[in-house]
Amino acid sequence: MRVVLFDIDGTLLKSEGAGRISMESALTAVFGAAGSADYRYDGKTDRQIVRDTMRLEGFSDEEIDGKMEDLLREYLERLEAQLASGTRTVHVFVGVRELLDALELKDNIVLGLLTGNVEAGARAKLGAAGIDMSRFRVNAFGSDNESRPELPAVAQRRANKLLGTDLQGNRVIVIGDTPADIRCGEKIGARAIGVATGRYSVEELAQHDPYAVFETLADTATVMETILNE
Repeated sequence: MRVVLFDIDGTLLKSEGAGRISMESALTAVFGAAGSADYRYDGKTDRQIVRDTMRLEGFSDEEIDGKMEDLLREYLERLEAQLASGTRTVHVFVGVRELLDALELKDNIVLGLLTGNVEAGARAKLGAAGIDMSRFRVNAFGSDNESRPELPAVAQRRANKLLGTDLQGNRVIVIGDTPADIRCGEKIGARAIGVATGRYSVEELAQHDPYAVFETLADTATVMETILNE
């Protein structure tokens, strides 16, 4: 068995900044500051984004924790509104739908998500993209742990419970568009596949020693072969 865990933003889809716009608006509403425009969201969990940006604005961890749930509630309301407004198109990257379809046909593959999005945010983005979230049976979200490197172990535990087995780390494949996606599975020995559909190029991703790296996921046969390779 293999569990294939996909990142969402920059890997499965792009939402034309809907997430960042919603987060900055929520941060302004709750903390009175949107955070630095230079701060990069990619590769981070939603909770980490809040903590990092508001620390830079001078807030203590105690203050941030005290407002975190209010902030996330405001963020999700704004995200839903952004996605429903029609002003921003959620675009699914080339090859994604075909790869998901091909993987689902394999009896020894379980699809999953490993994303910094809180669960409700992931559901909203996938829904706007026309991707059924129920296809992903083993998931780890930014709402499970603020630290991205802790998420592969969350997914592994859930896979073990679902499958009734002791899934080895090298049977977990993480697919993502940032160095953080590539590195996050190191603790459990997961394999990482980089895809240069986000901010980072193939060359930049290759510097972080992924199992494989692709320009896009368009070549279904080759990506499948890489996933299934012993």
